[in-house]
This record gives sequence, C-alpha cells and structure tokens, in this order.
Amino acid sequence: MPANRLLGTVAVLALSALALTACAGSPEANPDPTTSSVPTTAAPEPSASAAPEPTADAAPTCETLISDSLVADYEKIGVTAQESPFYIAGQAIEGGLRCMWANFDQPAGDSGQIYGWAKMSDADADAAQQALLAEGWVREDAADGGVYITESHDTAIVTDDEGYGMTYLFAAGQVTVADTKQGLLLIEWPKA
Repeated sequence: MPANRLLGTVAVLALSALALTACAGSPEANPDPTTSSVPTTAAPEPSASAAPEPTADAAPTCETLISDSLVADYEKIGVTAQESPFYIAGQAIEGGLRCMWANFDQPAGDSGQIYGWAKMSDADADAAQQALLAEGWVREDAADGGVYITESHDTAIVTDDEGYGMTYLFAAGQVTVADTKQGLLLIEWPKA
C-alpha cells in the first residue's frame, strides 16, 4: 500500500475512533447511592524526557529509520516492525537493516511497508547495481547525483502513484530501499 494511502487510512481510522468515542454513552448520571467511593491519590505524571537523539555513529533501528510521527501513526493502527538483514540480489549487506512495517496480527496482504538502509562503498554499490540490472531492474539517475535502481514496471506488484515498485537509492556511502520509490522519501537516516 503506498505511504499516502496508508496515511489516509490512518486519518480515517483516527477520525472513526474519535467519532465512536464521542457517540459512546456517558456514565450513569445518578450512580447507585449505596456505593461509596474511596478517594484516591492521582498517580504522578511521568516526566516528559525525550528519548536521546541517535548519534551519527549509531546504528539505525526500525523506529529511528523513519520519522517519529510516522512510527506513532503506524502504532496507532496496530502496525509494528520486523527487522531483517538487508539484501541486494541475494547478497547480505553487512551492518544493513531492512524493516517490514505491517499489522502482523492480520492475514497477509499487500499492506506492508518496507524501509531499509546500509553503508556501502562505491565499489560495492557498483557491483550491487550491476547484479540488479542483470536481473532486469531499471537504472535511473537521481537529481542529487545518486542512482535509483527500481524493479521493472512489468514485474512490480505494488507501485506508487508514478508506477515505481521496490526501489534502491545508491548515494554517497550508502544505499536505501523502500517498497516504492516514493517510500524512499520517508527514510530519515542518517539523522541530521
């Protein structure tokens, strides 16, 4: 499911939950007079200390690879992440991370989102690109000097609004992957 449709679904679900809460009945106006209530002390509020920002040398996690707000939106609708090794053309990329975000309690479907990141030397990037091209993937230069390698339009199962399926972006010293080219825009690693 493209990110914009997933975020639209998040908004619809959130509004539905709000409407259901507003429509739910209020507690009885006249509680049973025979019931006594015991005053309680409110629990102390937890301190609002933000999680520390990851450093440039830190390894990403599924939760830090994308924005905090997107993680929160996913969690609101029961979407969680499963971490796995980062592969390109059957080759594991050491230190890489690939995250599948989905509702794993539901039957399988096309509702998962994939985001991944790995450090990569120029020589390894060239070899990985050649391996993908040999499998029928398509190369496209990125405006900022990087290189997109995307699955063929003829074989892509899930595509974004522009018709791109799973796409790798090779840039200086790194590679990212998402289930669609537009999904690459949601990856925020390394943190600035």
